[in-house]
Amino acid sequence: MNLSNLKPAEGSTKNRKRIGRGTGSGRGGTSTRGHKGAKSRSGYSSKAGFEGGQMPLVRRVPKFGFKNINRVEFTAVNLDVLQNLASKSGSTVIDFAAFRNNGLASKNDNIKVLGRGEITTAIEVHAHAFSQSAVEAIEKAGGKVVTL
Repeated sequence: MNLSNLKPAEGSTKNRKRIGRGTGSGRGGTSTRGHKGAKSRSGYSSKAGFEGGQMPLVRRVPKFGFKNINRVEFTAVNLDVLQNLASKSGSTVIDFAAFRNNGLASKNDNIKVLGRGEITTAIEVHAHAFSQSAVEAIEKAGGKVVTL
């Protein structure tokens, strides 16, 4: 074996289709594009959502709903999460910085504390909103609620 007789393994390479090179090639004439129509022409590209002139789905389906521009989105944090955070950090005050440092909120989030789970530690919680059940549970455990 030397450089003059190297060749790829049998069946590992294929010749590319040479389209539009005369009738003798078997791919002359219409060049595998069929007869007439937009798809046979050069420069054809379909618009996204075009259905051949039929009324497109986007226009057949009626509009509905609306986005309330005054809606305030809250990131929910439950009591069981607060309990974990308090026992992990050993801190008695959980404020916005604590939520951010533990990956529970990003800088522009509003936080709402919800009442799932139990809380046993007396902690002071700073958040933007609280559910009624969360306030009762925190105060029952001897904690304090501060609305930001």
